[in-house]
Amino acid sequence: PKGNMAFTGKYEFEADENYDEFVTKIGLPSDKIEMGRNCKIVTEVVQNGNDFTWTQHFPGGRTTTNKFSVGVEADMETMGGRKFKAAVKMEDGKLVAEFPNYCHTAEICGGNLVEISTSSGVVYKRTSKKIA
Repeated sequence: PKGNMAFTGKYEFEADENYDEFVTKIGLPSDKIEMGRNCKIVTEVVQNGNDFTWTQHFPGGRTTTNKFSVGVEADMETMGGRKFKAAVKMEDGKLVAEFPNYCHTAEICGGNLVEISTSSGVVYKRTSKKIA
């Protein structure tokens, strides 16, 4: 069901595909690559209509929060910590964001949060299961 509050929830990292190839392609330093591998990131999403607060909780207490409204340019931060501006779009129930060197989509599939990042033909897919 594609309701208005479809994204709201807490999701824990379950699986990913092509992690190493992708993070190498976007130029993450090796210490960050090691830190992020099979990292039990918990993603917390609060959706209020077209307004989103998207928080990632990393083991060890670090968090990254992006606040944005669909279609409005906002200050964002990449998984590597780079700051940039982007307008997130909504297409067919998916959130689509153009990051500086990759395109990122997020959607809810069967209650799971499925995120796909694409950079120069490398597709990185991360699945997180809903825990709250």
